[in-house]
Amino acid sequence: MHSGKKFGAVEFIIWTRRSIYCLAVLSAIPTILYYCGWQFLSFPWQPIAIMGTAVAFIVGFKNNASYSRLWEARQIYGAIINDSRSFGYILRDSISAKNPEKVKEMFLRHYAWLTALRFQLREPRAWENMTTAQFDEYARKYDIPEKLSKLEDELKNYLPETERQYILSKKNRATQLMASQSKVLSELYGNGEINDFQWTQINQQLVKFTDNQGKAERIKNFPYPRNFSSITTYLLLLFIFFVPFGLLKEFDKLGEGTIVEGISLWFNIPFSLLVTWCFYTLDSVGEASVNPFEGSPNDVPITQISRTIEIDMRDMLDEADLPPAITAKNNIVL
Repeated sequence: MHSGKKFGAVEFIIWTRRSIYCLAVLSAIPTILYYCGWQFLSFPWQPIAIMGTAVAFIVGFKNNASYSRLWEARQIYGAIINDSRSFGYILRDSISAKNPEKVKEMFLRHYAWLTALRFQLREPRAWENMTTAQFDEYARKYDIPEKLSKLEDELKNYLPETERQYILSKKNRATQLMASQSKVLSELYGNGEINDFQWTQINQQLVKFTDNQGKAERIKNFPYPRNFSSITTYLLLLFIFFVPFGLLKEFDKLGEGTIVEGISLWFNIPFSLLVTWCFYTLDSVGEASVNPFEGSPNDVPITQISRTIEIDMRDMLDEADLPPAITAKNNIVL
């Protein structure tokens, strides 16, 4: 998540510079050819304007869907924050008097669940963008914690060795950790350490965690539909290709009877570049938000949120040695 006031203009231009180079070349080629006498290259601008309207609608639709996916992901982790706090004090107040060690164990397992879930959500998918040059270069400005450490090492902080190895042997580690919580809860209920009402309360929190995990996995494992994404890309590229051809005659006539007569044609290059850059960059912004767990600067900061939850829950147990909060690097926090 970008935690600054805004992306700087220079930063934005650098991020999109590869597209600027390509768009400048696409604008320059028809302009030079037209100047050299190939005036048949000029197309009527009206059909291109109609195409631009269609592209604007479909790019806007994609960006709206991208924002919806991002906002839903943030709502999911907002619910995990609230439910974790509720889980913590309900568990503490229900069991601490009889079995404080079991409370500590279940707190640690919850931290392990948060850790396993964020590692699963950071796993790459074929449709994600972090391997492209544009995103990969920008990612060097900040650290993705899940790329710098391994899950097995992180779980050492929370689980005994036997349980850690058991969890690591499973495919969906987060699910198995929640299943372990349910098993321990059933044992406490069977031993009479919690009553019916307490068992129901705590079990409801586990159900909520499972529900939110499933919602996050749905966003992670189901991409923005490929048919919509593909048609957006094809129409956008067609529009970008035709824009310089549609403005040739307009800019050539623009200078008639003025001091720029004969040179106004060259205005086609910067203006075509500006128009196509706007459309292309709007599409790129949508792509930067459409996968909210991949590790881009526009993602939900699931690592920071997980650490915040851990700090809050450890504080409930009056622990003195709290882990440090995760801070931003170059205005990016994940």
